[in-house]
Amino acid sequence: MDAKKILFITQEITPYLPESEIATICRNLPQGIQERGREIRTFMPKFGNINERRNQLHEVIRLSGMNLIIDDTDHPLIIKVASIQSARMQVYFIDNEDFFQRKNTVMDDNGVEYEDNDDRSIFYVRGVLETVKKLRWIPDVIHCHGWIAAPTALYIKRMYADDPCLKDAKIVYSIYNDEFNTPFRKDFSKKLMMDGALEADVEGIKEDTSFVGISKLAMDFADGIIQGSEVIDPALLEYAQNKETPFLSYRSPESYMDAFNEFYDVVLEPKK
Repeated sequence: MDAKKILFITQEITPYLPESEIATICRNLPQGIQERGREIRTFMPKFGNINERRNQLHEVIRLSGMNLIIDDTDHPLIIKVASIQSARMQVYFIDNEDFFQRKNTVMDDNGVEYEDNDDRSIFYVRGVLETVKKLRWIPDVIHCHGWIAAPTALYIKRMYADDPCLKDAKIVYSIYNDEFNTPFRKDFSKKLMMDGALEADVEGIKEDTSFVGISKLAMDFADGIIQGSEVIDPALLEYAQNKETPFLSYRSPESYMDAFNEFYDVVLEPKK
């Protein structure tokens, strides 16, 4: 039987960015899943504070060069790659001068979150999915970490619903306590609809583009939900537990690897 393919779409990975809960999990999880016999691919944004020379990033010319239109503006998609030798693992980076060539990740030096984080999220998700198509690598499970990957499930279920590479992928969304304070702009739902989302798909975020609203959107289209942090927003925990979607409660650093690996199989099981 062919090894199942797991695609990780994450907000941050150490050592490219400083250690955090997400960055540490997304450094160790792909390696652990690979060691358990799965095939993996891992993506993150190429934020401007990632040192390309020290981390030996280089552009993948054959994957770069596409333009993605967001809010009627063309944005060139640049793909870079680096290797974590000790893990025998490659990491792909989504880059663009407009969105990711800043010296910080999601906020400026004063702690003010970037106004266009909504557009950056759309560009990142679309960039990953278009790159996976170019790689001709068909994932069985797509595991999303961090709010920047929140639109992924909607895109798979709606905008890529007929794509032979992506239409059968199961989406797992991990909820962390990585809340943002500044809601996405009010026209976020319109931008998703311009890409092909239906009005009913984005009803919930017409009024609520907060971290809670965006996280609920991710859960609404996911095939599996994981509580990534020990403490998460109570409203999100209740929302996740009350859905019929398979839910995995928080697992400690000592036990999450096997638990997540087994959860992928649960999500992959055909519905009765």
